[in-house]
Amino acid sequence: MGRFRRNMYDDYTKEHFGEYTDDPNYNAAYRRVRRLKRFYSHLKIYIIVNIIIIVSSLTRDKFTGVMVMDLSGLLESRTYSTAFFWGIGLLAHALSVFGADWFFGSDWEQRKIQKYMEKDAANKNKWE
Repeated sequence: MGRFRRNMYDDYTKEHFGEYTDDPNYNAAYRRVRRLKRFYSHLKIYIIVNIIIIVSSLTRDKFTGVMVMDLSGLLESRTYSTAFFWGIGLLAHALSVFGADWFFGSDWEQRKIQKYMEKDAANKNKWE
């Protein structure tokens, strides 16, 4: 979407859906819900497209004009390559939506700072 159309869309949503109010908590929650909705739409499309790819690998037409169930399609790497590489992108999208709290936690930074401060204080007192 071009910049001009995106600005028009943003202005339209601000006017009609009340995204921006005086309450900053509401605005933050609204943006988070919108990001979650986009992620779930992405996940839904990922699942549907990959189901179609797997089913189409099962029912290959062997130039006979007859639909044949061919289970050997499940063993080919090209059947799952789309799911694998798109899955990497989906994982990146999930990390951007749900944040780095999965790995570090909400107070990880404060605990690390406190640990290093205590370590430095112990090293200073060591030689006194």
